[in-house]
Amino acid sequence: MTDLSPKNTTSDFRRFSVAPMLDWTDRHCRTFHRKLTKHAVLYTEMVTTGAIIFGKGDYLSFGEHEMPVALQLGGSDPKALAECAKRAAEHGYSEINLNVGCPSDRVQNGRFGACLMAEPKLVAECVAAMQAEVSIPVTVKTRIGIDEQDSYEFLTQLIEDCHDVGCDDVIIHARKAWLKGLSPKENREIPPLDYPRVYQLKKDYPQLHVSINGGIKTIEECQHHLQFVDGVMVGREAYANPFMLSQVDELIYGEAPFTMTKHEVVRSMYDYIETQMTQGSNFWHIARHMLGIFQNQQGARLFRRHLSENGHKKTADLSVLEAALALVPE
Repeated sequence: MTDLSPKNTTSDFRRFSVAPMLDWTDRHCRTFHRKLTKHAVLYTEMVTTGAIIFGKGDYLSFGEHEMPVALQLGGSDPKALAECAKRAAEHGYSEINLNVGCPSDRVQNGRFGACLMAEPKLVAECVAAMQAEVSIPVTVKTRIGIDEQDSYEFLTQLIEDCHDVGCDDVIIHARKAWLKGLSPKENREIPPLDYPRVYQLKKDYPQLHVSINGGIKTIEECQHHLQFVDGVMVGREAYANPFMLSQVDELIYGEAPFTMTKHEVVRSMYDYIETQMTQGSNFWHIARHMLGIFQNQQGARLFRRHLSENGHKKTADLSVLEAALALVPE
């Protein structure tokens, strides 16, 4: 029987992470996820350099309780990326990640995301510029290919160019991206997964820290992947079924088992919700991240329905969450 136990413990803090997901992994989501795992690395949504440099809002804000947190940047101008990386490091982020994997039209029009795979020298230049400004890790998240450019050599050219400037930490979404003809949603589902290609990358470049991403749904699958690569990044499943994160510290990092019940996890958010609402946050903007906490459990549908139907109302507050919670047997 294969030994699936962790090969090391907290010495490698990047063994498990929750993927950056636009409109999902905001500071409220990260606060909720941190209730379930102390060690998983949590990512921001992708933030463009333009938003940080020219936007009126504070796109770099996060709470100390969310640590470790990585900022994912979108951009292709080395100078702008370097400026944003510097600001992020001053804010206390644990890592800067460059998006070389998003396939949306908006991202392509801005000349960043997955289309950058076709310009490996530029990606390396961007990485080098950021590394010159910060002492925290600068990492790259990419696909295994784009359109008809999906050979193993195409992928390794990008990896080698980045490694040549000192980037030894990459996250690979094990699907290629179709830049024309598929929506971002379809690009997460239609191109086939090719985990062995990511395993091969780690085998051929053992000096790199390689994390795998794409279609991973269970902790058991994470343990399997960790026999071949250094880290696992889980996306949609961690959001749709967040209680899976309660297994991460024990089964990935070798820590003590998680002891809180799902009801206790929800109640542990009460103080945060009240504090945020007094500061002007909208109840639904926080509560929506908890919709999946009771997935596949009796009362889960009633919980989601009550929260969804009433959480949007202007008068919504903790009483809505308490009423939804009462619909699920303890």
